[in-house]
Amino acid sequence: RSLPPKATMWLRVVVLCALARGSLGLVAGVARLGAATAMRGTTGEQIYESLSQFAHHAGKTVVVKYGGHAMSDEAAARSFAQDIVLLQKLGVLPVVVHGGGPQIGQMLERLNVSTSFVDGLRVTDEATIQVAEMVLSGVINKGIAAAITAEGGHALGLSGKDDDIVVAEKLEMRSSSTNEPVDLGFVGDPVAVNAPLLRRLLDQGVTPVLAPIAAGRRPGETFSLNADTAAGAVARALGASRLLLLTDVPGVLDADKTLLHAITPAHADDLIASTVVKGGMIPKLHTAVAAVNDGVGGAAIIDGRVPHAVLKELFSEQGAGTLISPDDRAPAASSSSPLAVAQS
Repeated sequence: RSLPPKATMWLRVVVLCALARGSLGLVAGVARLGAATAMRGTTGEQIYESLSQFAHHAGKTVVVKYGGHAMSDEAAARSFAQDIVLLQKLGVLPVVVHGGGPQIGQMLERLNVSTSFVDGLRVTDEATIQVAEMVLSGVINKGIAAAITAEGGHALGLSGKDDDIVVAEKLEMRSSSTNEPVDLGFVGDPVAVNAPLLRRLLDQGVTPVLAPIAAGRRPGETFSLNADTAAGAVARALGASRLLLLTDVPGVLDADKTLLHAITPAHADDLIASTVVKGGMIPKLHTAVAAVNDGVGGAAIIDGRVPHAVLKELFSEQGAGTLISPDDRAPAASSSSPLAVAQS
């Protein structure tokens, strides 16, 4: 079908870039994208929009935190796997970091292991960390990698403990009510990421699927990580084009409960300070802002309940949630902990 001049221009640019990189698979992927959109009656302007967004991400790394409804619903899980496979075929380099809190809770209950929470965070003792590692690094991790493979992609299920992909230290925190120190047990805060290993996998066309289990600095030490925090650390270490945090809400809402499609780190800080943003959205915004302030091209908090939310966020102007982009002014100093990145 005929395309408007701008769409034709972008299509030629993308195909020429793909040929220059020697990627016939990428050319074929672009052709499939164009054919699929045309068959679905997509307008020329929409195709132009998708191609221009695609040109921005082609050849770059996108880190996706996967969890919530998108992981627990069978149809949504398949949709997610299809999105990752299409990204691979289009020359985007996806990395998946997944959660699994509900599944850990279910297994702890089945095994009659008692657990407790402080400020919404699970206290992770020795018995709990063993169950968490079994669930996250086992059934969930391998299931996600297998789903991507089943859709025609290439994925390798790993945990942060494998070759010290992610190293963590014990998370230090204080109670929100008493400001007294709280001991969460084996809950960690990422301090180092083996980025070269992840890049080698991506260069081979393999998507790393990472469970949020990290090695400690001492031999045999294991920590459970918040999946959002782990994904943010990986995105920062890789200098990702995008960090996508899948949630079960539309995104960040303003005081009138209207979705904010785009905000800056400064705006995000204001929303938190004014208590417009509350509860579980606060740590997600902190992760997104830290990533953007540390060089990630943008961080989006998106609605994982939307079919093909990842593709919608990356390849449409409206996106699938809230995009946090760098301020026009000089970036603020990162509020996150320093992150060591392996060099070889």
